[in-house]
Amino acid sequence: MYPVLVVVVIIVFLLFGLLALVARFYRQVDQGRALVINTMRAEAVVAFTGAVVYPIINRAETMDLSVKTIDIDRRGKEGLICNDNIRADINVTFFVRVNKTVDDVLKVAQSIGCARASDPKALEELFTAKFAEALKTVGKHFNFEELYTKRDDFKDKIIEVIGKDLNGFILDDAAIDYLEQTPIEHLDKDNIMDADGIRKITDLTVIQNVKTNELRQKERMEMGSQNLNADEALFRFEQRRAEAEAKKEKEIAVAKSREENEAMRVASDERKKTQLIVLKNEEEAAIADQAKERGVAIASKHKEREVAVENERVEKARQLEVIGREREVALGTIARDKEVEVQKKEIANVIRDRISVEKNVATEEENIKDVRRLAEANREKEVVRIGAEAAASEVTTKQVKAAQAAEEVAKIKARERVVTAEAELDTADKLAKAKIRIAEGVQAEAAAEGLAKARVKEADAVASEKLGLTEARISLEKLSAEAAGEEKQGLAKVRVREAEAAAVEKQGVAEAAAIREKLTAEAQGLAQKAASMKALDESGRGHEEFRLQLENQRAIALESLKVKRDVVSAQAQILAEAMSKAKINIVGGDGQFFQRFVSAISLGQSVEGALEQSDTLRALVENMAGDGNGQSGAMLAAALEKLAPKDSKGSGKRP
Repeated sequence: MYPVLVVVVIIVFLLFGLLALVARFYRQVDQGRALVINTMRAEAVVAFTGAVVYPIINRAETMDLSVKTIDIDRRGKEGLICNDNIRADINVTFFVRVNKTVDDVLKVAQSIGCARASDPKALEELFTAKFAEALKTVGKHFNFEELYTKRDDFKDKIIEVIGKDLNGFILDDAAIDYLEQTPIEHLDKDNIMDADGIRKITDLTVIQNVKTNELRQKERMEMGSQNLNADEALFRFEQRRAEAEAKKEKEIAVAKSREENEAMRVASDERKKTQLIVLKNEEEAAIADQAKERGVAIASKHKEREVAVENERVEKARQLEVIGREREVALGTIARDKEVEVQKKEIANVIRDRISVEKNVATEEENIKDVRRLAEANREKEVVRIGAEAAASEVTTKQVKAAQAAEEVAKIKARERVVTAEAELDTADKLAKAKIRIAEGVQAEAAAEGLAKARVKEADAVASEKLGLTEARISLEKLSAEAAGEEKQGLAKVRVREAEAAAVEKQGVAEAAAIREKLTAEAQGLAQKAASMKALDESGRGHEEFRLQLENQRAIALESLKVKRDVVSAQAQILAEAMSKAKINIVGGDGQFFQRFVSAISLGQSVEGALEQSDTLRALVENMAGDGNGQSGAMLAAALEKLAPKDSKGSGKRP
């Protein structure tokens, strides 16, 4: 039993050792590869999945069986020559691989080796010559155009010439990546086949270029004709559209101008009404505020006066009460003294004491009278003082309110002056434009008048001529029996009338020409004057504004000095009257009240001075104040009508 067990153990050990040896030396290969094992036998063993490779005894190599590409590129002078001797630039990619059979793998391994069979560069060196030769052979059987039209046949023919079996390799497919005609500049004109190809290419290209040029010229002619017709139609359409747009814009402009004029007129009316209402409301509010402040001040003064009188009455009653108590105390003291003296002294001293008492009583009565008179004098003095203060305060309040009212009036007048000045500036600008328009209208009117006179003279001449002819015919009928001399005399009269008519016509034409020249000269003068005014507006505006500013400042300074002088005199008189009766405390610091009052008076005087010195401004203000309908266009026209005669009389050129 023991020997059997030993044998079994040995067998199991050998099996495990064999399995371990196989697992250790078993070699697998990936897909697309083959394992070539050189054994001790004559033929090598090929395995496509794996096999046991024993060291020292076996040698294993791997061979790449995957598809490899071989590019054949022929360009320029090495390009492919076709059957028609036209050279083509071509690039063909061939797909080759080792056939997956034991015999083919052994054949490849024996012929080129496993390493070279797996190297793409080695394969390219091996097959480039054969593939290029096959490409040249097949290309010579096709014309150049057939390479495009029979592309599949060309590829199949290449594969057929090369063959499927390539000593263990197999050609799977071929792809034509690039195929173009070789440029002529790359061809050799000394080569017979290239020269023939150049000739054929030139013939074909010339014919095709001629046809292409014919088609292009025909296209240009057709497009030009169509473009011309389209441009004419578009021009007519644009012309009609432009006319319609111009008509529409004209109507829109007319309607817009009409609406704007109406809106401006309504706005001017409303603005004027609003300004009048605002001014009236401000005036009423100012009057109400003044009345309210005056009532409050009067009530305050009455209240203060009543309080002062009541305080004076209470103080006087208190003083009288104090005096009464003092007198009672003094009388009591005298009575007690008298009783003491009566008790102490004898009857003889009673008379003397009585006299003394009477004397003291008389003295006290005089003192009481003096105190009463002093109290009455003080009361009258306080009453007079309170009355004087009330009167002075009332006078001061009136003066302050009057000054404030004058200041408000001056501000209103200043605003009116600013508005009037702006209106005058706008009126002057529009007046300049109106003068230019008037000059143009005068020129047109004069020209029309001259033409009308000429036509009238011409009509008179024609009428005179007809009248002369009629008289001649009448004379001819009446004197038909007279002699030929009388007939000549009548004809002479007719010629004289015709000459007079012609002279009258020429005179009328000459007068019209003279009037036209005169009016043209006047229009040119007005145009030059308008240009000068425009140039003044553009270049000398700053200087003119500075000059007007200096004049205004000078006038304002003069008026301010006058007003300050009058104000100082009035202030001195008012202060003299106020200070003579009452004590006035002025609170405000640095004479702010008087400075504001002087500024208000100066501004009012400036506005009044501007209205007095400017007839145009005064007329414009009067027209604006007197226009009941509030039409700004009518006011401007009235102002222009009042200003235009002055200019025409001054120039002497109004027609």
